[in-house]
Amino acid sequence: MNIHVDQVQDSIGQLCPMPIVFLAKNMKKLTAGQVLEIHADDEGAHADIPAWCEQTGNEFLGKEEADGFFRYYVKKAAG
Repeated sequence: MNIHVDQVQDSIGQLCPMPIVFLAKNMKKLTAGQVLEIHADDEGAHADIPAWCEQTGNEFLGKEEADGFFRYYVKKAAG
């Protein structure tokens, strides 16, 4: 994926719900349109991150497999 990333969150080794806790915290620091890249290896993140985006109105841009973990991309919604 060719996505401009504004901040990276390292959640490798964190178990649910910590990747989501940090995701929520980090998204508050971003401005509308900025993108957070989350690195996570917890299986729960596959469902949790897109579900969190749906609940909060932020945009889930997708995920890609890396070496032993996944990269998830979330774009902060306006307002």
